[in-house]
Amino acid sequence: MQTLPTPATSSTATSQASVDTTIHRRQTRPVKVGNVTLGSSFPVVVQSMINEDTLDITGSVAAIRRLHEIGCELVRVTVPSLAHAKALAEIKQKLIATYQPVPLVADVHHNGMKIALEVAKHVDKVRINPGLYVFEKNKEARTEYTQAEFDEIGEKIRHTLEPLVVSLRDQGKAMRIGVNHGSLSERMLFTYGDTPEGMVESALEFIRICESLNFQNLVISLKASRVPVMLAAYRLMVQRMNDLGMDYPLHLGVTEAGDGEYGRIKSTAGIATLLADGIGDTIRVSITEAPEKEIPVCYSILQALGLRKTMVEYVACPSCGRTLFNLEDVLHKVREATKHLSGLDVAVMGCIVNGPGEMADADYGYVGQQPGTISLYRGRQEIKKVPEAEGVEELIKLIKADGRWVDPPQ
Repeated sequence: MQTLPTPATSSTATSQASVDTTIHRRQTRPVKVGNVTLGSSFPVVVQSMINEDTLDITGSVAAIRRLHEIGCELVRVTVPSLAHAKALAEIKQKLIATYQPVPLVADVHHNGMKIALEVAKHVDKVRINPGLYVFEKNKEARTEYTQAEFDEIGEKIRHTLEPLVVSLRDQGKAMRIGVNHGSLSERMLFTYGDTPEGMVESALEFIRICESLNFQNLVISLKASRVPVMLAAYRLMVQRMNDLGMDYPLHLGVTEAGDGEYGRIKSTAGIATLLADGIGDTIRVSITEAPEKEIPVCYSILQALGLRKTMVEYVACPSCGRTLFNLEDVLHKVREATKHLSGLDVAVMGCIVNGPGEMADADYGYVGQQPGTISLYRGRQEIKKVPEAEGVEELIKLIKADGRWVDPPQ
């Protein structure tokens, strides 16, 4: 016979009510990138990457500015050649002269010591990919790497990486060790397989080189195009860092997520899952669309998890037979009237049955009272009943009366 649950006593109810719903972020060291700081005591930082060729100075400046103006806090550019690296000097100067300083990150994928050393003069952080930083001569018949071969390449990496590490260290700048699942080096693939373990060991090798040179302004990423691989890699990285006493901040992202709705869902599945566990200090949503489309997704993820409050949080029921007005239409009108505000929770509920209870945490509520009439709430308190046709206007008046209204930008 099925055992029925025991009704909650008052003490049990109190215990349940006091469950901590706050996300407690993993404690990480602060890493300064220009005028932005990454780390657990600072807000999760939003970043993206421009598509423009860095040799196009005017186009690059405009693209960086567009991203920064809509909330992108770090902007990444690609530097495939020495000419591109030198162009960043002019890009940075032009930003300062025509706009303001913007924290810049440069991608240096391949073994280009001159490129890396040049670009390190002009940006705030350099991103390197361990799998591509030192090319290995592939042997067609290879079945394994001997320890001597493994160590020999490790020394070559150290020799190549050291000047860049010293330059960034001496300038007080940062480095991202950005591992990609799709570009692990051959010796990591032979030694660990195409696995999260290989990704983590690849990152740790570079971290140890940096630490041996007294450089710890590091940010780590372990991106993959498959969400389960990405999740496993970051979780293993945290475990290994904990074991080794490391506290570096993590850059989260699902690489090559695609476009449209699925690209956004895929990115959210990976990024939000880790953030909910307290893992992650900066995020980038990588979708195959204009970079400006990435920023709203980032902030929506952070807002949904309660990690950043940058826009109005709308609470709305899905509608049912009890709904007393066109909920979709009213929600649209409320959103259009208030979307420029920030830091508010606004609820639009279809009826009085569940509305007041389900919107209890909202600052303001718009609730169907009876046909043609709605009730406006401040928190849990009903303030007034007004004709439905005047509902949005009266909601605005209520927000204004509380001193929480600002006029929308022209």
